[in-house]
Amino acid sequence: MDYFFCTLAPLKEVNLKNIVFMIRYNSPHRQTRLGMLYKIGITLIAISLIVYFYPRERTDSYQFELGQPWKYGQLIAEFDFPIYKDEAAVKKEQDSVMRNYMPYFRKEKSISEQKLNGLETFLASAETGRSGTLKIVYDQLKKVYEQGIIGHEHLAKLKSDTIDNIMIVEDNSAVAYRVENFYSEKEAYEKLLTSDTTRYGKQIMQQCDLHQYIAPNVMYDREKSESAREELLNSVSWSSGMVVDGTKIIDRGEIIERRTYDILHSLLREMDERRETNTQKQLILGGQILFVGILIACFFFYLDLFRQDYYDRNRTILLLMAMIVGFPVLASLMVTHSFFNVYIIPFTMVPIIVRIFMDSRTAFIVHFIILLLCSIVLRYPYEFILIQSVGGLVGIYSLRELSQRSQLLRAALLVTLVEMLFYFAYEMVHTNDLAKLDTGMYISLAVNGLLLLFTYPLLFMLEKAFGFTSNVTLVELSNINTSLLRRMSEVAPGTFQHSLQVSNIAAEAARKIGANSQLVRTGALYHDIGKIENPVFFTENQSGINPHNNLSCMESAQIIINHVTDGLRLADKYNLPKVIRNFIATHHGKGMTKYFYISYRNEHPDEEIDKALFTYPGPNPSTREEAILMMTDAVEAASRSLKEYTEESIGELVDHIVDAQVADGAFRECDITFKDVEIIKSVFKEKLKTVYHTRISYPELKK
Repeated sequence: MDYFFCTLAPLKEVNLKNIVFMIRYNSPHRQTRLGMLYKIGITLIAISLIVYFYPRERTDSYQFELGQPWKYGQLIAEFDFPIYKDEAAVKKEQDSVMRNYMPYFRKEKSISEQKLNGLETFLASAETGRSGTLKIVYDQLKKVYEQGIIGHEHLAKLKSDTIDNIMIVEDNSAVAYRVENFYSEKEAYEKLLTSDTTRYGKQIMQQCDLHQYIAPNVMYDREKSESAREELLNSVSWSSGMVVDGTKIIDRGEIIERRTYDILHSLLREMDERRETNTQKQLILGGQILFVGILIACFFFYLDLFRQDYYDRNRTILLLMAMIVGFPVLASLMVTHSFFNVYIIPFTMVPIIVRIFMDSRTAFIVHFIILLLCSIVLRYPYEFILIQSVGGLVGIYSLRELSQRSQLLRAALLVTLVEMLFYFAYEMVHTNDLAKLDTGMYISLAVNGLLLLFTYPLLFMLEKAFGFTSNVTLVELSNINTSLLRRMSEVAPGTFQHSLQVSNIAAEAARKIGANSQLVRTGALYHDIGKIENPVFFTENQSGINPHNNLSCMESAQIIINHVTDGLRLADKYNLPKVIRNFIATHHGKGMTKYFYISYRNEHPDEEIDKALFTYPGPNPSTREEAILMMTDAVEAASRSLKEYTEESIGELVDHIVDAQVADGAFRECDITFKDVEIIKSVFKEKLKTVYHTRISYPELKK
């Protein structure tokens, strides 16, 4: 926001239509409508993203593990269902049955007859001297075909599958034969080449092209083979018994043994088969949308009822919704794809960040909403909510004000130890054997603690992205060696000392009423930086010469007022956070430069005076911290003009100045109470008495 000061005169040059348009555009009703549309839009986006990443499958009604106690009440079967065997056990039985598997083949007589006829034709045209030998070859080939030739691929497959017997179908009957009794094409050819080695050598036989009369005549019957395979596989039962309706399955606290484990899995499988329909999936999706929508609506109701300031700031809403969406989506991805244990996600990072930027109550509400959103995708939601809730509470308590990096390390260590101890207690309640403790869970919690350390760099990124200011940044800004404060100490040393004094008093007052003391301290150091531009025009920087003596009251008032706008320009130049710029703008509020106003009135008693020329641009304070700085600045500056510093004079000064500010309505726009004001006044009185205490005079040594 640009802060500026103007008189009424320039308004004559402004187009009236533009003024009307600006009023309509910036009207409260329009802003309310835009804010509501923004919240509705971001809510719909959040619901869509969370539900999109939720798993669509129905989550199990019961969560259990082998060897662990049953955590629910007595379970009674509500219908008959089979006890399904484990897939590994069924596979083992099927492998055993398949050892008896014999694939089906059939002999094709047409193939053997065709090849033998071809060989016989060849014999009729052969030379007479060789006809006897070739007749031996013919008889040998006939015997080979009678025994059977199997193609090379099928024979290799039989051997690789260690199948010793096959079924041969002939004349509507099937007979088992040993695989080793059949020839391959190569073996049949070798048999023919060696059929008459006494008269003709192997080389002479090769010249007869006998390979063209050899072909597989035992063919694979796929249909009968697959039917035989299915029959064998179906002979293996997938169940090892039945559970009858009304049978007790397990009771609370009983250890889940193998038989009970199989029964429970069979029950869940039967429930899935009975319920897993398109209608059921639609119901699951509808339930997820309703679940997420209700939780996010409850979060907005909380903000509207208890934190209206957060509810009205879009950037705050965006940050909170980003965390509410991000962690459930991350948990859903880890559960769906089984990357790692979901407990390694540093959920405690959320309440720590929200506590640093906002307040403890909002931090816990956001954390609890996230836990509920994550719980419906987890195997053990009850356990998850308990552990993470405890971790969140410890994180909130351990980092009430983050001002040093070592605090985050201590907080991460404390959160990890408490979560481990709490989970150990939880396991001891449900397990009576230390040997059955889940060591993997403790490793996940340790990794969680390490990842929690990344909160520090994440804070910096969130500050830049969403415009927040953490206590770490405030501590860094309050270092008097920063370039801007060092420049003020050199150019305007009186103003610098005044700022230091105001920061100490204001911080103590803020601490007494429960406000942000570090914020007030840092804001007080920068509230008067505008005086750097014209330091000699402010009494604390003068050394006997007052340049106002040569100026009119109106000119002097404008120079004094301009230190606010000059300060805002310097704040923009040095990239100071918005919360610090607010202190610069509001430390005088809409008050008046009364010294010059009264002086001008005394000089011009009959003139109608425009008070706007002597009024600061404002606005008035909107937070307790800004109100504290306004009171402290006025009281500290006025205390320097006291002629004597007694308890009565200091008390009267404090009461007069603060009561005048209250009467002028300077604090109507902030939530400070009368009780707070009285506490602040008492702090001012004690601090000023300490600052301006009387010192004893040292005696002189008599000569």
